Amino acid sequence: MIPAQQGYDRAITIFSPDGRLYQVEYAIETVRRGTVAVGVKCSEGIVIAAEEKPRKLQISEGPQKLFQVDDHVGVAAAGYIPDARSQVDNARFFSQSNRMIYDEPVEVETIAKHLADQSQQYTQYAGVRPFGVALILGGVVSGRPQLYLTDPSGTYIAYDAVAIGAGSDQVTDFLEKEYTGGISLEDASVLAAAAIYLSSDDKEGSDHIKMARIKSDTGIYEQVPEDEAAGYAGSARTKYPHEK
Repeated sequence: MIPAQQGYDRAITIFSPDGRLYQVEYAIETVRRGTVAVGVKCSEGIVIAAEEKPRKLQISEGPQKLFQVDDHVGVAAAGYIPDARSQVDNARFFSQSNRMIYDEPVEVETIAKHLADQSQQYTQYAGVRPFGVALILGGVVSGRPQLYLTDPSGTYIAYDAVAIGAGSDQVTDFLEKEYTGGISLEDASVLAAAAIYLSSDDKEGSDHIKMARIKSDTGIYEQVPEDEAAGYAGSARTKYPHEK
């Protein structure tokens, strides 16, 4: 028997009879199979974090799923990471072009819309495939923290806290329950670490948690040192023991 979707998943430009684009759905499924990434906004800035599981003999000199786009903008990715690198390079070029033309930092929403527009184009032209990655974009512009999500369909949405990747539905429920608007940057970091523990098989240690932040007072992207991230992870295990 021929599967119901036979023929409708061969090209990105063909809708199925029930109004679905299977190639886009496959790309979104790729995101769901990636390790979890989290973004949390607070009055003091933005925290982005991702789970990374390097192989035993792998040499890892820096995060593979956290990227700096501009001085004031960072990205966490889940899904097919080579696609993330491509989109981040695009975002960096766009951000620098905006700075040269307008002589001011680009809004995070403007970058998110630009990447979402590109993703949408890859859902309607033959001979291409959708990007198999979702991105959390966080930044601070004029002291205002901003957090956005883009996905393979070309959607971009603003969030206070968001999770993508494996177990993101469970993590999102956790964030909806625990997140409050007046959260501090330190508490946001602890919450992000707890969210990763919730999805991860590794409930101890912190080597698999990579974290970055942009503080409202400086507006500068910075990688959270490993010892500091370990402290947030320890606090997460203490504060949210029921999430182990």
